[in-house]
Amino acid sequence: MNKKFCLSSTDKKLGGVCGGIAEYFDIDPLLVRIGFVILVTGFGTGVLAYILLWLLAPRCNEI
Repeated sequence: MNKKFCLSSTDKKLGGVCGGIAEYFDIDPLLVRIGFVILVTGFGTGVLAYILLWLLAPRCNEI
């Protein structure tokens, strides 16, 4: 199985990053979003990680 990470075009709230991660790992997107909230509030790295993934990851329809 050859899976590639991409931004979700169907399950997105802001940029599709959390939806894309959830689709890649086949988990609930809510868990990924909670993880990003913990990273933002606890460590402050979630915002930078989200922005980098949003800018660098391809959209699912481009693959």
